[in-house]
Amino acid sequence: MADDRDPLTELRQICRALPEVTERPSHSSPTWFIGDKKTFVSFVGEHHGKRLAFWCAAPPGAAAELISEDPDRFFRPPYVGHRGWLGVYVDTPVDWDEMAEIILDAYRTVAPKRLLTQLPDPSTA
Repeated sequence: MADDRDPLTELRQICRALPEVTERPSHSSPTWFIGDKKTFVSFVGEHHGKRLAFWCAAPPGAAAELISEDPDRFFRPPYVGHRGWLGVYVDTPVDWDEMAEIILDAYRTVAPKRLLTQLPDPSTA
């Protein structure tokens, strides 16, 4: 279901629900870390381009697949795209259930194994 909720509020809610996540500014943008060390999501404003978006870690191959399927919603972010990160535009109506899945995948990509045991099994989700 797409709607026009505030993207930063939604990202905060999704990210903060995950184990041991902290938020602090990084490069002038709200950014979420696992255990205060590993970045997995960063909210980016117009200083990184013309559109409002977030960047996140992605499982191997996922970013390329999503970008090729829907380049109007997904993109390869500068600085981290070469590491497989995904950019997601949020300046249009967004399906926040889908975004929660993408963010959970980002968390799983970066989180240590001990924290992964606290998440729902992806095969049963």
